Amino acid sequence: MEISENFRHVLKTYLEPVRLYHALGVVCVIYVGMLLTRLMQRRKTLKAAFEQFPGPPGHWLLGNTNEKIITFGENYPYAFPLWFEPKDDIAYRFLTAWIGEGLLVSAGQRWFRHRRLLTPGFHYDILKPYVKIMSDSAKIMLDKWETYAKTQESFELFQHVSLMTLDSIMKCAFSCESNCQTESGTNKYIKAVYDLCDLVNLRFRVFLYHIDFIFHLSPHGYMYRRACRIAHKHTGEVIRKRKEVLTKEKEQNLSQKKRNLDFLDILLCARDEQQQGLSDEDIRAEVDTFMFEGHDTTASGLAWILYALACNPEHQQKCRVEIQQALEGKDSIEWEDLSKIPYTTMCIKESLRLYPPVPGMARKLTKPMTFFDGRTVPEGCIVGTSVYGIHRNATVWENPNVFDPLRFLPENTAKRSPHAFVPFSAGPRNCIGQNFAMNEMKVGTMMTLKKYILIQDPDHVPKMIPRLVLRSINGVNIKIKLVEN
Repeated sequence: MEISENFRHVLKTYLEPVRLYHALGVVCVIYVGMLLTRLMQRRKTLKAAFEQFPGPPGHWLLGNTNEKIITFGENYPYAFPLWFEPKDDIAYRFLTAWIGEGLLVSAGQRWFRHRRLLTPGFHYDILKPYVKIMSDSAKIMLDKWETYAKTQESFELFQHVSLMTLDSIMKCAFSCESNCQTESGTNKYIKAVYDLCDLVNLRFRVFLYHIDFIFHLSPHGYMYRRACRIAHKHTGEVIRKRKEVLTKEKEQNLSQKKRNLDFLDILLCARDEQQQGLSDEDIRAEVDTFMFEGHDTTASGLAWILYALACNPEHQQKCRVEIQQALEGKDSIEWEDLSKIPYTTMCIKESLRLYPPVPGMARKLTKPMTFFDGRTVPEGCIVGTSVYGIHRNATVWENPNVFDPLRFLPENTAKRSPHAFVPFSAGPRNCIGQNFAMNEMKVGTMMTLKKYILIQDPDHVPKMIPRLVLRSINGVNIKIKLVEN
C-alpha cells in the first residue's frame, strides 16, 4: 500500500520526538547504570579503609543525609564516614558556570596568586568607608519595617536582610546604586543573582540534578543558563566602564583618592611581582564570587543573629544599652563605633556558633590523611567538616544548645582550641572577607537594636536546613516594636 507524502510528513513530525525521548531514555539508563557500577566499585575499594571509622548506616543508593548531622555527631563525636549519592565532586561545582574559577572554587597556584592579589582589597583602610554604606543600606531596610512595628505582626527576616546585604555589596563592590530594596524585582541583574542562588540550592538537594546533562535539559537548567548570561553581561559591562574611568583618571593625572576605592578598583589595579594583573575573565569570576559570598552568607548570619536576640530578650537589652551608649544619639555608625560594643560582639559570635552561615565545608584529599588517634583516610576521599556539628558538639562546648555569649570572654576563649569556633573556616583558605562580613553584621545588629525591640514568634519556629548557607524551610520569623525614647 502506497503512503502519501503528506501522511509520511505527519508520521515523521509525530514520531521524531518519540524517537528523541526514547534515545534520551536509553542514554539515561546507561549513564545511571555506569554511575551505579562505579559507585559499587568505589564502595568496595574504600570499605576496608572505613571499617576503622564506625558510622551511621546509609541508604544503599542515596547514602546519608546532611539533615541528621547533629545526631551523628552525638553518637560519633570525632569522625565518621558518610556515603553520599553518586557525584564526582562537592556541591560548589554547581556554582562554577556562574562564578567561574574564583577564590571559592579554585585551587593550587591559581588560588594562591589570586588570594595574594585580592588581600589588599580587605585592608582596614579599604573597609572603613564601607561602614557608612552598610549603615545607609540598613536604614533603608529598617524604615520599611515600621509597618510591622505598628501592627506587631510576624514577618520573615531572611528576604529583607538578603536584599539589604545585596544592596550593600553592590555599593561596596561596584559603587553601584541598585535601589534593590525599594525597587525589588525590577533590576534584571539583582533578579538574576537571586535566581542563581535559589537554583544552586535547588540543584544541591535534587539528586537527579547532580547529573550535568539532566540538569541542563531541565527547565531549571535553562533558567540557570539564562541567569548566568544576564549576570555575566552586567558584570562585564561594569568592568568595561570602570576601566574607562581608570584610564581617564590616569591620562588626566587624577588621584583615585578623590573617591573611595571599591573592590573592583582593587581587582583592576592589582599586580603581581611581574607586574601582571588579572585577566577580564579572572576579574569577572572574583566579582561574581564576591557577589555570592558577600551577600548570601552575611544575610544568613544577620537573620539568625536577630532571631537569636529575639529569643533571648535579656541579652538583647544588654546589647541595646551598650549600643545606645556607643552611638551617643547618632543615627548612623562610623568605623570607630564598631570597637565600642564588646558584649554585642560576643552575642554575634554566640549566634554564629549556634547558626553558622556556612554549615559545612569539604575538601578532596590529594594524599592520605592521618587522624590524631592513628586512623587514616585514603587519597581521593572527600573530607567534610561540619561547622554546625562542631559548634554544637558536647565534647567541645558545655551545654552546646544554650545561648551564652560569655563563652567568648577572653579568658574563656583562651581555654579552647582555636578550631572550636570556625564560622569563617580556618587555615590558609579561611574566608578572605570575614572582617567585611563581621562589620556588616555588627552594623546591621546595632542599627536594628537601636530602633526596634525584637520579639520571638512562638507560632513560627524555624526549621533549620543546611544548604550552601544555613536557611530555614519555613522562614525566620520575628515580631518587632519601636524602642521608646
